[in-house]
Amino acid sequence: MKYCLELLGTEGCHLCDVAADILVANLNPAEWEVYQVDIAEEDLIDAYGLRIPVLRDIKTGLELDWPFDASTLSDYLYRIQLRSDLKN
Repeated sequence: MKYCLELLGTEGCHLCDVAADILVANLNPAEWEVYQVDIAEEDLIDAYGLRIPVLRDIKTGLELDWPFDASTLSDYLYRIQLRSDLKN
């Protein structure tokens, strides 16, 4: 089973680039897919403008706000897997 995440941000957001680098370094592409979502194009600025970058699980809606590092990312991914296992 592949898990799908959205990285919410905007073009030119330095912290969003840092977050993307953390994801690339820590996610197994065989298990995780990440879609970048530009909040300006999707009319999400009011909800996320002050919070980006935000990582959101597509299936559960679970969100991880910035700042995060490899350790907090690992905890977040575990919570996603746990919730998904409980629903199955």
